[in-house]
Amino acid sequence: MYDPAQLKTFLTVAQTLSFTQAARRLGLRQSTVSQQVRRLEEATGRRLFSRDTHSVGLTEDGEAMLGFARTILEANERAAGWFAGTRLRGRLRFGVSEDLATPRLPEILERFRGDHPEVDLELTVELSGTLHERLAAGHLDLVLAKRLGEGGPGQLVWRDKLVWIAAEGRRLRLDPDRPVPLIVYPPPGITRARALDVLGRQGRAWRITCTSRSLSGLTAAALAGLGVMVHAQGLIPPGLAPVPPRAGLPELGGVDFVLLHGRRRGSAPDAADAAYALAAAILAAGDRLHRAV
Repeated sequence: MYDPAQLKTFLTVAQTLSFTQAARRLGLRQSTVSQQVRRLEEATGRRLFSRDTHSVGLTEDGEAMLGFARTILEANERAAGWFAGTRLRGRLRFGVSEDLATPRLPEILERFRGDHPEVDLELTVELSGTLHERLAAGHLDLVLAKRLGEGGPGQLVWRDKLVWIAAEGRRLRLDPDRPVPLIVYPPPGITRARALDVLGRQGRAWRITCTSRSLSGLTAAALAGLGVMVHAQGLIPPGLAPVPPRAGLPELGGVDFVLLHGRRRGSAPDAADAAYALAAAILAAGDRLHRAV
């Protein structure tokens, strides 16, 4: 029997790849997180993480444990919800970044709707910058979106690296003496802002060859060889691949994917309860959004 508390801690570390961030999310001391992971490793008799002073990664056994941990925790939550006899209801306005409207997100939402059939889920897919604005204006109850840097509001779901990507196998010539051809979201796109910022600091000229609010539009332009785009490494669309370092493009840094709760004016306890339930479901299965497991 594996301890659900240890499995939850393991899953949180696996998603954030950071014992410090996992401790913040769980409201525990870092030493407690380390202790729970160590006890789980002792229970399995396997090493689940490879770690040093600079990085944390999953071992092969750790990757296998991901699926088992999710299954056990989801079954535990479904049983607890059944016997608690509480039924969530009301309207939940959920916003998700365009990058994350992948085939894996519907699996999480489908499970949530099956567990809470009386919740009227209203989904908005938009740019992360736009979602932040709509949340602040009170038009959304819960948002799953990008946040650049480690500061700022939001509950960390996972951390990723931003990379330049282009059509896989296609030779895209990037002449250092000519402007970089960019495929970007319109303002207030977060990846657009980061691309223009790092190119400006490098003193590199650029030109926009495609602008689209949809990831499918950007992907089509990249597959056609119109230029390069900035994207999270764990969410690269099929047919696209990272641009080799020899192209000389500047480093883009990291990006956080976070959950943010809105504040409705007046009393809306049903929406708040539903938002926290969906947030819990995303945190429990968030690695499905960017891991092929």
